[in-house]
Amino acid sequence: MLAGISRRFRPWFIVWITLMWCLLMGEFTWANVISGLLVGFVVVMALPLPAMPIAGLQVRWLSLAGYLLIWVKDLFVASFKVAWLALRPAAPPQTAVLQVPMRVSSELILSFATVLYNLQPGGSVSDIDIANRMWTVHLLDAGTEEALAREIAAIATLERRLIHIFERS
Repeated sequence: MLAGISRRFRPWFIVWITLMWCLLMGEFTWANVISGLLVGFVVVMALPLPAMPIAGLQVRWLSLAGYLLIWVKDLFVASFKVAWLALRPAAPPQTAVLQVPMRVSSELILSFATVLYNLQPGGSVSDIDIANRMWTVHLLDAGTEEALAREIAAIATLERRLIHIFERS
């Protein structure tokens, strides 16, 4: 029984939950820190999470920092494109749903890729086939072959960068 409790106890999760609790309360006071520690302890012990599948991951921190800068730039560009599609004096663009194969080997990296792609306006992953490593993607602007090719290339670039950042070569 003690072995199960020791596996559940994750001090860094408790610290993280305490920090989030204090931010949610709006100020750092002793009462908020102590109550955050209590809430964190109860959450960690009552709702244990499975171990994260991080075997074989090697983070290239400089590449990650560079990619995050590129991602923020792409976020602004995509936001302006979607705003233009909404405000332009033309008919709404043709949309598409397509399946895109993914080459990432880790489910964790596949989930990172899904989150990064879904946070960008203009497309979203609507289904993930984990067994076959396939995304079903809904595209907002798929009126031309060039737009489809550009979006498929953007997904391939995202995938290539995440493989470079996280997976061993």
